[in-house]
Amino acid sequence: MILLRRLLGDVLRRQRQRQGRTLREVSAAARVSLGYLSEVERGQKEASSELLSAICDALDVRMSEVMREVSDELSLAELAAMATLSEGDLLRPVLEPVPLPAPGVDRSGSIAPKAAMDVVAA
Repeated sequence: MILLRRLLGDVLRRQRQRQGRTLREVSAAARVSLGYLSEVERGQKEASSELLSAICDALDVRMSEVMREVSDELSLAELAAMATLSEGDLLRPVLEPVPLPAPGVDRSGSIAPKAAMDVVAA
């Protein structure tokens, strides 16, 4: 399963590392605990929009850039996941067909009242 929080954490970590900055520096600038920022970067915690904004400000990067990079990585991860599916998996219906009851029979298999009256009248 592809987890968005892991992809986001990877992107944030790369942004920080590209700048040669430590977790301590960024956590202080974003006013978030070092431990929490570390958990966000490792994909163990979900970042709220407020927290993400503070981290992006601390990294001096636009949130739209971070989200674009996350989106690109998500697309690649989805393609990789699709490549691992066999042809049979792609052809199998997503939902199994549900047999419909015969006319006059409800879903429990009982004869519906109108049908029962027709049987009695016949």
